[in-house]
Amino acid sequence: MPSKVQPQFVTEKVERKVNLKDVARDADVSLSTASHALNGTAPLTIEVRERVLDSAKRLGYLDRRRKKATIATLRVLLLAIPDDAAPESDLNLVSWTILNGLRRECERRGIRIVPFVSTGRRIDGAQVRQIALAERADGIVVLNDDQPELIRSLASPDMPVVIVNGEDPAMLVDTVTPENRFGARLGIEHLLALGHRRILHLTWKGRTTIQRRYDGFSDAYLAAQLPMPHDMILEAEGYEPRHGEAAINALLDRDPTVKGATAVFCAADNLALGCLKALADRDIRVPEAISVLGFDDIVPGEFSRPPLSTVSVPTDRLGAAALALIEQRLIANDPQRPAHRLELGCHLVLRGSVAPPRI
Repeated sequence: MPSKVQPQFVTEKVERKVNLKDVARDADVSLSTASHALNGTAPLTIEVRERVLDSAKRLGYLDRRRKKATIATLRVLLLAIPDDAAPESDLNLVSWTILNGLRRECERRGIRIVPFVSTGRRIDGAQVRQIALAERADGIVVLNDDQPELIRSLASPDMPVVIVNGEDPAMLVDTVTPENRFGARLGIEHLLALGHRRILHLTWKGRTTIQRRYDGFSDAYLAAQLPMPHDMILEAEGYEPRHGEAAINALLDRDPTVKGATAVFCAADNLALGCLKALADRDIRVPEAISVLGFDDIVPGEFSRPPLSTVSVPTDRLGAAALALIEQRLIANDPQRPAHRLELGCHLVLRGSVAPPRI
């Protein structure tokens, strides 16, 4: 009789998957702290969050969660700003509101910020990238500088980059900006609805974000099927109140009727504050004789005489939006992921500087 062949059973050791409890135990934190650290859902110290993430990475938990797109791994952020945006002053309220919003969000998520301030108005991309690598940054945020050379030097699938308050027509990197064009159109449409037709646009040769406000000015006239008043563009030398004041004074010297304008739309609140001063010095009453509308909604506008009507920009939300874009790119881990352009909506804030034109 043939011998019976006994079946052979091969016992394989099934490796247990590492779970969140293992990470918490390894990092010597509570389960809830480990969860908050990995999901960015509560304010933690940078030391605690990095300890949890280090444990999660070493145990293999981090890679598994990232593949499932359920975890954000942004720990270190390099923040690059031009030197003219760094000083805290009334002239830099927009930039500082953006920076404070970003700082608060990084503190809430336990993200360490490595600041870099340029030595001039232009940021050196090669220097930024070198510092980012040395600091083992997970991403780069650039404020107020969207020069093509800078963007080309920073664009890389290895390091997420977000331009805040700027644009990238080439779509090489992610960008976050207010909806400048829509906001300007919203403001001009309101003035047109009140009956204004001769609207002076006080602006300056700024970056593309300021050009978009001119585009919105034009859009409103086109949408209303009204002729675009090309002769109503007044350029100041810069964006400061003194520049707006000087431009309006020079125009009044040439033409006391202000080209027949019944309203002035200023491309920034700083310009609008200078405009209000120039008009007040000439005893031209606002809004009885002429209306003034700003853009940005900075605090001094609330206390001007009269209080400034403006297009409000969500400057305090731009930083959080930039972090979200970086985290999405880290989670996706996709070198072919296209650049995203995120625009945040604006809204009108009506105070005392705008009224229907006198008949």
